[in-house]
Amino acid sequence: MRIPIVGGNWKMNTNRASARSLAQAVTSACSSHTHNTQVVVFPPFPYLVEAGVALGGSNVMLGAQDAYFEPDGAFTGEVSLAMLKDCGVSFVLTGHSERRHVLGESDDLVNRKTRATLDAGLSCILCVGEKLEEREAGQTDTVNERQLRAGLRGVSADQMARIVIAYEPVWAIGTGKTATPADAQTAHARIRSVLADLYRPAVANATRIQYGGSVKGSNASELFGQPDVDGGLIGGASLKADEFAQIVAAAAAPRS
Repeated sequence: MRIPIVGGNWKMNTNRASARSLAQAVTSACSSHTHNTQVVVFPPFPYLVEAGVALGGSNVMLGAQDAYFEPDGAFTGEVSLAMLKDCGVSFVLTGHSERRHVLGESDDLVNRKTRATLDAGLSCILCVGEKLEEREAGQTDTVNERQLRAGLRGVSADQMARIVIAYEPVWAIGTGKTATPADAQTAHARIRSVLADLYRPAVANATRIQYGGSVKGSNASELFGQPDVDGGLIGGASLKADEFAQIVAAAAAPRS
């Protein structure tokens, strides 16, 4: 039985005060569901410590939106994994579509960040997903498989226990468009089959695969009810504690 995981990616939003209050509100609103669902919030770098303090001794975990793969050195503007651990971070996002398509990160760079995250003893959410033109060209599975194989290059079967895959169709992020539950299930099942080929079926069956892309309280239950959808990576809705809690509750609900 895979424990669902819901991540709240705050992206480049909040300020010091609102990050603190949002973390407190999420902790309060989600507390009754964290015994059977893993919840992680990803504040902007400047507010990691502030949000982490606000999370206190709760079961809501602290994540970082990015990291650099080098341990230290002359890398102006970058943040190391040791720095993130020092701030109380447990999870790191790698390969988010905005890092890939807005900031130009290559598959190789995503892989280096993923391996460095695991080598640092942290857990990683590796994001994959196709753009609209790729979907319309029937390339969804091809793109996801390429990103998955490249992102996991050099990652051992044992390390997969600290990997979560997030399928985020780029055309559904922040657009209000959402893949249908059937679309999400089809993509997730294909991703799981690639994992089985890369490792073995037991590893594939144990790996959690989140869906991300305009998930809201109103559509979360149907999405998370699919057999291969193990929670969500939430963007805009994670900035509203009440709606985020609805999504967490949907992930925590027993599956049929």
